[in-house]
Amino acid sequence: ALLVVNKPAGVAVHGGSGVSFGVIEQLRQARPQAKFLELVHRLDRETSGVLLLAKKRSALTALHEQIRQGKTDKRYLTLVLGQWKNQKQHVKLPLHKFTTAEGERRVMVREDGQESHTVFALHKIWPEFSLLEAQLKTGRTHQIRVHLAHLGFPIAGDAKYGDFARNKELAKQGLKRMFLHAHMMNLTHPLTGETMSFSAPLPPDLQRFVDKL
Repeated sequence: ALLVVNKPAGVAVHGGSGVSFGVIEQLRQARPQAKFLELVHRLDRETSGVLLLAKKRSALTALHEQIRQGKTDKRYLTLVLGQWKNQKQHVKLPLHKFTTAEGERRVMVREDGQESHTVFALHKIWPEFSLLEAQLKTGRTHQIRVHLAHLGFPIAGDAKYGDFARNKELAKQGLKRMFLHAHMMNLTHPLTGETMSFSAPLPPDLQRFVDKL
C-alpha cells in the first residue's frame, strides 16, 4: 500500500516549473508494473527526508483523510539563525499565497490568509544558531519557512525567505542548501490500521555542518 523514500535535497517531487523529471516520474519509470503510484504529500525541492507515496487509490484516500483530520504526525529538523527562546512554542500565523511579478510562488503572513499552525521544540542552541524540531499541525505551502522568517529566525540557507548575506557566508562554511529535513512521520497504516513510524537521519552534509558548530 505504501512506498516511503528518503528524498535527497535538490530533487523535485514531481515535474513542472522547469523540472521535467521529479521523484514521482522517476519511480513510475523504475516500476512500470505498478498500476498506481501517487504522492501522498509534497516536500519542497530543497527539503530532504521522509516522503510518502501510495501504491493503491484506497491507501491514498485513507491517508489524505488522516492528514485532513490531523491524525498523522510530521516532524522536521531545521537550523535557524539566532537564539530561540522557548523550549516549546505554538505558532499560529495565517498564511497567504501569492505570485510575484516574475511568476514565482511566494507565501506571506497575512490576516486574511489560511489558518496555519506549527509547534516548534528547541533541540540544541549555539551562539548564532538554534536547532529546532518543527511539528506540522497544518500543511500549508512553505509553512515552516515563512513562520520562522516572520518571527525573525530564518532557516539557515533558505534562498527564498532567508538572510541572503548570511547564506553566502554559510555556503563558504559548507552549508550549501536550506537546512530543512523531514526527519519523522507517524501514521496509521491505511489498510491494516497498524501504527507506523518512519524516520530518516540528518543527511551527511547537514550533520557535518552541525558537528562543526
